[in-house]
Amino acid sequence: MRGMTVGRVFLFFSFTFQDTHYQCALIHWYSTVGTEPDEDTGLWVVKPEYKAGGRRSLAIVHLDTIARGAHIIGVYGSSFLPEDFHFTYSLDSFRAYFVNCFADHHTHEFLTS
Repeated sequence: MRGMTVGRVFLFFSFTFQDTHYQCALIHWYSTVGTEPDEDTGLWVVKPEYKAGGRRSLAIVHLDTIARGAHIIGVYGSSFLPEDFHFTYSLDSFRAYFVNCFADHHTHEFLTS
């Protein structure tokens, strides 16, 4: 993924310290599955990172370190989703996600060139 890392933003916040204003985000990191894109789809696969005891791998980063938004799609498996599955459950329901490099022209250029 050209050195990029995917993360889920939980919170945007800012603070001032010694007269300097910092704009930050609380991120849950995702790690890549394997060292190459998925053979069938050509898309990178990522999964949420967890520490010992099942704690999320979180970090606070400055907003200047975020390159752009990512479009991720759950790796669904072979079974159907329940009829009452709401899209807001998506980021908490899957073990892995495809990083969609075809979301738009800029994303494609960013991840594949």
